[in-house]
Amino acid sequence: MFSKAFSSPSKAYWVIQGAGLIWLLATVILLRYYGLGWIVALVDASIFSGVFLMGVFVLDRIFSFYIPKGINTWLLLILPLVLSLIGVLIHRFSLELIFDSDEELALFLKSHLYLRWAIMALAEVMITLLAIVVSKLEQQQATQRRELHIMELSKEAELTQLRQQLQPHFLFNSLNSINALVVSSPQKAREMVLLLSDFLRGTIRKDHLTWISLREELDYLNMYLEIEKVRFGHRLRIDFKVEPEVPGFSLPQLLIQPLLENAIKHGLYGVTGEVTVILKAWKNQNYLVLSIENPYDPETVSQGGLGFGLSSVERRLYLLFGRNDLLNKKALDTIFIVELKIPQMK
Repeated sequence: MFSKAFSSPSKAYWVIQGAGLIWLLATVILLRYYGLGWIVALVDASIFSGVFLMGVFVLDRIFSFYIPKGINTWLLLILPLVLSLIGVLIHRFSLELIFDSDEELALFLKSHLYLRWAIMALAEVMITLLAIVVSKLEQQQATQRRELHIMELSKEAELTQLRQQLQPHFLFNSLNSINALVVSSPQKAREMVLLLSDFLRGTIRKDHLTWISLREELDYLNMYLEIEKVRFGHRLRIDFKVEPEVPGFSLPQLLIQPLLENAIKHGLYGVTGEVTVILKAWKNQNYLVLSIENPYDPETVSQGGLGFGLSSVERRLYLLFGRNDLLNKKALDTIFIVELKIPQMK
């Protein structure tokens, strides 16, 4: 009980020593009140405190290995009563043995036997119940820690799964484009394969939980855009508008790429001319804010089908921050805007 009730042995040691000292002093004062001499009172109190602490130690050993439940809870009362009775009997016989010629003391011990038993039993019962409560609380805390650990593992597993879904999603799109270019433009197909290889080599090795600077993320985005430019040619134009103070800000790796891929897909859908996708980045209080704007045709693009990229980023943000308000979408006439807010941990 005490071994579980306190976080370190030194703390438990000092608490037990302090309780024993208080018990000793209180006993001495009480015995002096009843008229016993100092020597008798000190010996009496020392033995009484010793048997009390011994009883507490025995209870500690018993309930450290076994906590009664159900119909066995009566042991929480019976054991302290039995141990306290044994303690007061040992105390009485010890004093009678030490002061064998003191008949007045023997009479005093006999007349106060039940009072001593009641006091010691009450104290040991209270200590037992207190230690059991503390032990239960510690078990609850341990259970909560395990549940939190399981939740963290679950989040990591889902984040890993999301990333494994995102990479094939982008990869399949690129392979379809390569397949289309093989016949019409073999040189562009070869160029796209090399760019795709470089991009995947740089991203697969990264830990999905690692935060990187916006500057590094933009480097990955430029590699990705080189692939898309081979795919769409002169039709695709990307305009970066990044404030000077934000390239050093941090964000989860490859968080923007699915949004940019979604913007390119829906911006170029049903459009034959040149399309400009605008990516902006700025600071707002303790947030790195990014917005991606792309043209879209309200008549051909359903707002209900915004793609896998947006939903995966929304889920990833929730797993990382526990919030659903960090990604906002809105349509203004023929412009679709996605705004992303990333809390800065520093």
